[in-house]
Amino acid sequence: MKLIPLLMISLVGATAAPAFANPELAQKKNCMACHAIDKKLVGPAYKEVAAKYADQKDAADKLALKVMKGGTGAWGAIPMPANPQVNEAEAKQLVQWVLSLK
Repeated sequence: MKLIPLLMISLVGATAAPAFANPELAQKKNCMACHAIDKKLVGPAYKEVAAKYADQKDAADKLALKVMKGGTGAWGAIPMPANPQVNEAEAKQLVQWVLSLK
């Protein structure tokens, strides 16, 4: 009988916990086809992105929009295409993860 309350608490805790982005989410959403954590591929390394935007208060919102809609000019002539596979919540998770890299 003690198992049922423990199971209920576990399920509530699992659904209430925030989902954190990680390399697996970036891989699943095809981000890693153009980006790597510590080296330039087609796009900049995620560590370079984190360093460039480290002091910008609006970086997370700005970058989440770029993840979803694409962008040009921030890193040179090669544009970043929009990623329709990423919803707003996922984009924010991915950006928070990228900005946390040092």
